Amino acid sequence: MSLAVTPEPQNPTNGSEIEEIKMAFNKFDVVSDASDHHYFVDKHSTKKSTGQDCFVNAASSVYKKVIQEWRILERNLPESIFVRVYENRIDLLQAVIIGAAGTPYHDGLYFFDLAFPIDYPHRPPLVHYHSFGMRINPNLYENGRVCLSLLNTWSGKKCEKWNANESTVLQVLVSIQALVLNEKPYYNEPGVLSGRVKWDKKSMAYNENVFVLSCKTMLCLLRNPPKNFEDFVAGHFRERAEAIISACNAYMNGRAMVAYYRNDGGDGSSSLGKKKVYVSDKFKGLVDKLYPQLVAAFTKNGTPLSIFYDQAKVEIKAGSFNDNHPRVVVKKKGTIGILKRVFGRVKVFLGLNKKADQGSRNDVKKES
Repeated sequence: MSLAVTPEPQNPTNGSEIEEIKMAFNKFDVVSDASDHHYFVDKHSTKKSTGQDCFVNAASSVYKKVIQEWRILERNLPESIFVRVYENRIDLLQAVIIGAAGTPYHDGLYFFDLAFPIDYPHRPPLVHYHSFGMRINPNLYENGRVCLSLLNTWSGKKCEKWNANESTVLQVLVSIQALVLNEKPYYNEPGVLSGRVKWDKKSMAYNENVFVLSCKTMLCLLRNPPKNFEDFVAGHFRERAEAIISACNAYMNGRAMVAYYRNDGGDGSSSLGKKKVYVSDKFKGLVDKLYPQLVAAFTKNGTPLSIFYDQAKVEIKAGSFNDNHPRVVVKKKGTIGILKRVFGRVKVFLGLNKKADQGSRNDVKKES
């Protein structure tokens, strides 16, 4: 994708609601364990590689430039981007971007591993996206490749490409957030222009798919959070679980267009009045299968199921189960729609129904 943006703070999904996480988890910090970094054992970054002394020699120009990047990040990161660098591997960096409101990526977490080349800044950093094998954007591939003109991994005008004298890692991260994880990612596809009805419809369908894949990414992250971000991932999804589940309901019921759920204390409806939004049967089916998995994952992560307000009362009680999993009790309150169908399956994903559990997990593997 062409273009790049000048770093300016972008509001996360809801800044006030992650304030507690920010207080306990600095936006920028230096850590020691880089063992799960994508480039940790890459030929690019092993000590055997020619020129690697530039990352340990404090007098080298590369070393000084990397430290300068650290200072820029420490002082200027927006509220929705968090970075970890490594005291013994200054050539590596890991960042997480919180999906912004008004995009199909809202409330999600998107991790990127960066590696500085030995001739930095004459070449841009290498960037790898934690995809879990899913293509959530035209610019983010299943194998983790990130296509962006600023990284010289996509065509673009000279002014849009990496400039050794001006470009920074901060600019890379903000560009990914603003230009890649955007409101209508379908239009990142080459040759696709907005304003045509057929493409607008395809864009809506693409957003549906992106939201589903984003939810699957959440499940992957809860099962296997990156090192140094374990507490952040757990805390983020404890804070955001209610909004994510409510968004699923709003999208399923046609109260809001996918990507435009409003977490404002109401029913999440977009500014469409009482008019229902079209939602494809494919999307409904996919969310219907994901819903109990999300509820179970959020429950295991510490979010009380009592968040489901008017649709159901869900209580977690310590049951007499050999596996010590909590017991889920659902009390009906009127017609509970989707919740009436899915809470039986929540037990499955909490591990309370062993026989059904194996079959459901096999289904999850097929869908992924």
